[in-house]
Amino acid sequence: MGKKELIRLILVSAVIVLVDQITKKWIVMHLALHEYIVVIDNFFHITHVLNPGGAFGFFATQSHLVRKIVFLFLSSVVALFICWFYTRVARTHIALSYGLALIFSGAVGNLVDRFRYGHVVDFLDFYVGTAHWPAFNVADAAISVGMAVLIYHVVFKKIPDF
Repeated sequence: MGKKELIRLILVSAVIVLVDQITKKWIVMHLALHEYIVVIDNFFHITHVLNPGGAFGFFATQSHLVRKIVFLFLSSVVALFICWFYTRVARTHIALSYGLALIFSGAVGNLVDRFRYGHVVDFLDFYVGTAHWPAFNVADAAISVGMAVLIYHVVFKKIPDF
């Protein structure tokens, strides 16, 4: 991996983690837990919720110690794996490298929350009628976009052989 690819990873990660942490800090400082701001009535709220589990509340009912060990460990392993994978594809697969940088930065953003708060701060809350998507944050959005890029590359066999 060259200097250009390293700068790409650092810039994407810095921007995503910074925006993620600033938005979460704003939520924590300005909205009480479960307080919300209606952005688009019957569709989108900014809502202060805490997610002690993983995606969609996975492991949320486990003890604090189990969650801490599992999620700190898993987030760290995923971040390290993504960095390793990034070094293998960054020079030849630009779009994939951006996707991996998004996954990495999202993992880091949520990992920071787990160290800071012991849970993840979520606030983007979409719903239509009774159909409600679980609240998420900037880090989660980055991971989702990055995963879409990764899945595209896997499905269409655009990943190099190792």
